[in-house]
Amino acid sequence: MTGTVPTDPPPIHPLAAELLAVAEEAARAAGELLHRGRPADLGVAATKSSPVDVVTEMDLASEKLVQELIAARRPEDGYLGEEGTDRPGSSGVRWVVDPLDGTVNYLYGLPSWGVSVAAELDGEALVGVVAVPARGELFRAVRGGGADLDGRPLAVRPAPPWGQALVATGFNYVQAERAHQAEVLLALMPEVRDIRRAGAAAVDLCDLAAGRVDAFYERGLKPWDMAAGLLIAREAGALAGGRPGLPADGDLAVAAAPGVFEPLQDRLDALGAWHG
Repeated sequence: MTGTVPTDPPPIHPLAAELLAVAEEAARAAGELLHRGRPADLGVAATKSSPVDVVTEMDLASEKLVQELIAARRPEDGYLGEEGTDRPGSSGVRWVVDPLDGTVNYLYGLPSWGVSVAAELDGEALVGVVAVPARGELFRAVRGGGADLDGRPLAVRPAPPWGQALVATGFNYVQAERAHQAEVLLALMPEVRDIRRAGAAAVDLCDLAAGRVDAFYERGLKPWDMAAGLLIAREAGALAGGRPGLPADGDLAVAAAPGVFEPLQDRLDALGAWHG
């Protein structure tokens, strides 16, 4: 989907209930492990794209738990995880998992972190679950079936005027890209109500779905950062895409309430938010 919503939602796939149950089980179990098992002396186990892009021992433990649970429940499925697992499958289903979205927040004891679990069918997200244990929240969505927070249906906020939009964003860990993102932010900030930077894309997208912000954008996201969150936001009524006419991808992901999406997408394109 590239900024449009169908007038007639697609029928819910017969696999959806089974996949949602597995996704919820995995997200809850990993969230409990992370929330209850966080060591007092938690430290950095490795770095990724830069010295500030960190991995902790708990990222690895959460990935192992989710991977093993899904493999036990659905052994024929594929799996793509942030911490390096990329296993092909034969069922047409692929799990896309961020076992700890917001690792730096988690490392510092901040509450904005979560576990993101999505199941794609033939390359398109069918179910998505994001657990946010420090807030005691569980977000879920099924394609064509809506989104909910702890069982309560979600809907994005009605669109405010452009100058009153509250916009969430995030920054890449690569220094050159961060510098350009700061330039884009400097141009955008005077035009909107304010900017929020919480540090976990999946959680930001869920907050959009819950009406806590009006829009979200970021450059440099990976599939596991947005697979579940984008589905949840869309099923709550948000529009989503990348550059005008393109789907959300690593160059640019934009999601917002209708009425905010189009001006934000156009403004980001004009500002060159899609390149580093």
